[in-house]
Amino acid sequence: MMIDKQEDALARIEARLSYRFRDRGLLQEALTHRTYVNEAGGKDNQRLEFFGDAVLDFLLSDMLLVRFPDSREGELTRIRAALVDEASLARVAAELDLGRSLRLGRGEEKGGGRQKRSLLADAFEALLAALYLDGGIDEARRVVGELFTPLLSCREILSGRDAKTELQERARLLRGELPCYRLKEASGPDHDRRFIVEVYLGEELMGEGVGRTKKEAEQDAARAAALLLKGDS
Repeated sequence: MMIDKQEDALARIEARLSYRFRDRGLLQEALTHRTYVNEAGGKDNQRLEFFGDAVLDFLLSDMLLVRFPDSREGELTRIRAALVDEASLARVAAELDLGRSLRLGRGEEKGGGRQKRSLLADAFEALLAALYLDGGIDEARRVVGELFTPLLSCREILSGRDAKTELQERARLLRGELPCYRLKEASGPDHDRRFIVEVYLGEELMGEGVGRTKKEAEQDAARAAALLLKGDS
């Protein structure tokens, strides 16, 4: 029964990717969180995540060079950073329904791991690495193009998703104040840090953000605060 369930999970991802793996062990590894390995043994997806991060940066850089031939380095860097932040990667993972197919430990399962943005983002990078290793650069490029091209119609992505600048301008205009960011929590091992940041206007808490770096968490908090301020305008 368990084997059938795992086979269904693998087949579901293959259908979403329109690709059948020759080495399904790679796909299974990409879908395996470290909490599952702690309980059941085997290989987790951290090594593939490391490689997938580099593959994704390369393929997105290639895509952006072709799509925006007149853009300068700084603009391309900002757009790429917006495409690979935790929120964007989790959004792409949701398009693949990736959370449903992950292998998680019991504690992570109960803690809502299938919906966690950080976990989904990491799993997508691992999945891309597995696809590259199994099918080569052309298959990986095809999937990245299909999944990320729709994001380029988003104004926030094209502007580099500099949410902190947008919030600062909106807060000055509507409240006559500047936002203040406070680190609420930093946790996790060195290779998998998680930061929680709060943003205030005066003494009012306007939003909270989560990220793999403090800067990413601040951007996430700024987006939440900007949405709240939008209701003031």
